[in-house]
Amino acid sequence: MKRISLIISLLVLVSSSFAQENKRTIVTTDGEIDDVDTFLRFLLYTNEFDTEGLIYSSSMWHWKGDDKGTTMVSEMEMTRNIYGERSELRWPGTTWMQELLADYAKVHPNLLLHDENYPSAEALLALVKVGNIDFEGEMDKRTEGSKWIAQKLLDDDPREIFLQAWGGTNTIARALKSIEEDYSNRENWKEIKEKVSKKAIIYTIMDQDATYKKYIGPNWPNIRVFYNANQFWCFAYPWKRVVPKSQQPFLEGSFMGPNIINGHGPLLKNYYSYGDGQKQEGDPNHFEGDISKIAQTERGSFSKYDFISEGDSPAFLHLVDVGLDNYENPSRGGWSGRFEQSKENPYRYEDGDAAADLNPETGEMDKSYPQTRWIKPMQLDFAARADWCIKPFEAANHPPKIKVDEGNSIQAIAGEVISMKVSYEDVDNHPVYFKAWSYPEAGDGEAKFTIEANEVNIEIPETAKAGEEFHVIIEGTDTGFPALTRYQRIIVTIH
Repeated sequence: MKRISLIISLLVLVSSSFAQENKRTIVTTDGEIDDVDTFLRFLLYTNEFDTEGLIYSSSMWHWKGDDKGTTMVSEMEMTRNIYGERSELRWPGTTWMQELLADYAKVHPNLLLHDENYPSAEALLALVKVGNIDFEGEMDKRTEGSKWIAQKLLDDDPREIFLQAWGGTNTIARALKSIEEDYSNRENWKEIKEKVSKKAIIYTIMDQDATYKKYIGPNWPNIRVFYNANQFWCFAYPWKRVVPKSQQPFLEGSFMGPNIINGHGPLLKNYYSYGDGQKQEGDPNHFEGDISKIAQTERGSFSKYDFISEGDSPAFLHLVDVGLDNYENPSRGGWSGRFEQSKENPYRYEDGDAAADLNPETGEMDKSYPQTRWIKPMQLDFAARADWCIKPFEAANHPPKIKVDEGNSIQAIAGEVISMKVSYEDVDNHPVYFKAWSYPEAGDGEAKFTIEANEVNIEIPETAKAGEEFHVIIEGTDTGFPALTRYQRIIVTIH
């Protein structure tokens, strides 16, 4: 028995060590203005993961055309009705990432003062590739971008590849199709397909072309997919109609202008906001920078420097470890939203009604609230990293580290009261204040609790059944500016 316990302990240590390794990720983007803003935030978080590809792709909203006048009609109902037959659509080109990386290079020395893990602009520039961009959903051609993705999926690094689809999934689909074409006739095809299926995770913002439904889903059913079709809207163009009033000030120009966009160096000066006078070349639909056109729109009324959209940021935020322990299990919820396992496909996680959380402002279940509940701490975190672009270490704020002394996974019986201590480290020597809240939607119900100073008492319901889980989130917020929050999730399992 002791030998078995030792083996289990060693496996836990190995698993924990592996879990702490940086996650690998590849971005595919169609270059919309909200992709640009997402990319700017993304660059300030590149110390948190290993970026292994930055790939231009297309979508139902943005595609280049073949420069021969060839036309197409969208396969997607919305864009088919809006745009009809076209030979190109709102294409922003294949140089904007390189241009932003030139400004990233200017702030990179200062970012290194705050974290030595920020990659150089040269390293990121080497990862920029052109994928399948000619048409919406085009996946016939092997491109530099698709070949790069395929190479990464087949390499000997055992870590997963987190594939972010900020636009369509067509370049990812072409990579997978190339692997199928090159290896499906080999004797070891089953092993290769299993390796790739275990290695790839796709986080997609809607279906922005038909390639997931037509190719990836039917042919690679065991690839995990996190499908965000609802929650991202609160971080996208119609945010004023979706975000609770208490969170909206952190998206308004009075916050965005002084804390993020202005006075924070050349990189963030590129951030697209309402009334800022900027205009994206190649996109005739980009009106938001014109101050005369934003007083009243179908999305609402806006002011200068108001947030426009970062609809793709939830994708990379899934990789940022803030202590919520939701990377492996997105049904737990975190800064990237919350997703429930599909009843049709256990490898697919979806948002929507099944993944709704109770919105305390309305008293109703809200399918956007799993994302909107985090807007304030996410925006304050962004503002702190904006400071890292220009300020020395001692003049900026950095997030605390939170710890539950007894560990995060606890076994209990129904009706039991568990007492746990929480502690923190803060590199800036700021006091950190704790609060706790139950997250019933992430588990099997609500657990009552009290918190005083650094002690949390969790009361398990008398009606709890064996195997059920109860989630309590510990928040630790420091007293620096911007105030930064990190978390620990306590999961109590009933036995």
